[in-house]
Amino acid sequence: MRSAIVTPEEDRIRWAELPGAEPARVYVHGLGATAPAYFAASAVHPLLAGRRSLLIDLLGHGHSDRPEHFSYTLEAHADALAAALDSAGVAGAELIAHSMGGAVAIVLAHRHPRLVSRLVLVDANLDPVPVVPRTPGSSGIASYTEEEFLAGGWAEVRDRVGAHWWSTMRLAGRTALYRSAVHLAAGTTPTMRELLLELKIPRSYLLPEADGPLAGAEALRAAGVDVVPVPDCGHNIMLDNPEAFARATADALVRDNS
Repeated sequence: MRSAIVTPEEDRIRWAELPGAEPARVYVHGLGATAPAYFAASAVHPLLAGRRSLLIDLLGHGHSDRPEHFSYTLEAHADALAAALDSAGVAGAELIAHSMGGAVAIVLAHRHPRLVSRLVLVDANLDPVPVVPRTPGSSGIASYTEEEFLAGGWAEVRDRVGAHWWSTMRLAGRTALYRSAVHLAAGTTPTMRELLLELKIPRSYLLPEADGPLAGAEALRAAGVDVVPVPDCGHNIMLDNPEAFARATADALVRDNS
């Protein structure tokens, strides 16, 4: 396990690292997740192995510190991730980023372009979402006030998300989980989708085939974003269909669609 100080208060981001060739690949998890649990099998898959790989946990999640003072906006997450990558000597990385991690990766590529050479977004958040009480994920969490969530709303979320998601969500700081969800639901200005359309690096977007056509796919493709449906999976594509995920990701990493 490696780490880097990423805030003035000396909070640390931590990651598991696999040695290999440059440029590095950086795997970024979603809300309430942790990169080693979600991406370890993918990083060592024969189609993806051999590259220096950082399986990194965002602040407030997994093995990283859980500061109470941190805002946990998408921009703050991206800047903290940038500080960690700088400390690790990473530049021009290929980012493979799931769900909320995809939103953070887009913001990172926009704010710190020297750090990112390619994006592979895995069913990532591109738009703000309406707040809907008693639903799993960021929308349901954001329906609480912070005080309500910390006072017991977190337990209601635990009961809604199920054992699999809770197995990593329970590792997140409760303040971190709440604020990350609120800011993910609110999105960015311009939106993550708008930022993605403006980027000039190779970009791919993987989504579950069963979800049907991706909203705005035509505009994404027109801007050079490769939209790739993956069969036989749900939101956690890398866990639900590891072989198809590895193939789609390997293809995305060599495609020149900038």
